[in-house]
Amino acid sequence: MIKAGIIGGSGYTGGELIRLLLNHSETDIDFVYSTTRSGKLVSSAHQDLLGLTDLTFTGEVNLKVDVVFLCLGHGNSTKFLEENSFAVNTKIIDLSNDFRLQKDHTLSKKVFTYGLPELKKEEIKKSENIANPGCFATAIQLGLLPLAKAGLLNNEVHVNAVTGSTGAGVSLSSTSHFSWRNNNVSWYKPFTHQHLGEIGESLDSFGNPTGKLFFLPNRGNFTRGILATAYTKFEGSLDEAKKLFKGFYSDAVFTHISEEPIHLKQVVNTNHCHIHLHKHEDTLLVTSAIDNLIKGASGQAVQNMNLIFGFNESLGLQLKAGVF
Repeated sequence: MIKAGIIGGSGYTGGELIRLLLNHSETDIDFVYSTTRSGKLVSSAHQDLLGLTDLTFTGEVNLKVDVVFLCLGHGNSTKFLEENSFAVNTKIIDLSNDFRLQKDHTLSKKVFTYGLPELKKEEIKKSENIANPGCFATAIQLGLLPLAKAGLLNNEVHVNAVTGSTGAGVSLSSTSHFSWRNNNVSWYKPFTHQHLGEIGESLDSFGNPTGKLFFLPNRGNFTRGILATAYTKFEGSLDEAKKLFKGFYSDAVFTHISEEPIHLKQVVNTNHCHIHLHKHEDTLLVTSAIDNLIKGASGQAVQNMNLIFGFNESLGLQLKAGVF
């Protein structure tokens, strides 16, 4: 059994991470750190865990755990690691955007590997520290990586994606309030979303030219999931595109190519990504769907942990969606 610590366990990603680790046969949660809820039951913040655990939040950190997950707001992970020196053999998996870009991969001799298993599985297995990808970045990259590797992204790529309200985090804002979000849809951060940097670096990692990426994120009036549609010029046939994608993901445990159009209910509450391809004249439409809190955050973090410690990649992540 490996001992795990969670920093910032009162938010959505922290709650999902606790749920997954409680059901992971090779992991014991050593502590869940929270400055605002120290001494309170974990189930007081995550009511779905009532009866499943007697864990309480703590304000103390065990610096010698085997793995620590940072579920902090963007910009706070760097500060926390500068103030807390974990043991040399402690693996660090950060769920913020602090270390995702190449220019930010190193902090005090700690080198972070970008943790997208479908792209860097073998590198992750040898890594000490992981920068977990963003949720939008995960859905979009999984939809475009096969084309990038084949050198078929040399034209403009247009992406439109919608995410559930949990993508905005627990803290209330004017656009996450129920009376605003319900029966409503809107875009935000058009063409400037913070995940564009990591997406671009991954698509460029194959050394092939890539066209400009135009990304329009949308707020949906539901709680969980991301449905992303990307389209670009493609000279090949639909069958050729399917062969390309199936070949790229032939050893991927959680990414699957669907012959039928996909929808969010297929993947919500799972660590899976479903992809569908559609050809119209000279344009290829790629649709990808994930759960933003699991494959887009906590589930992918556990997947990375499994790879680092040599466990079965799907251990603790064999979750079923509810499509009805």
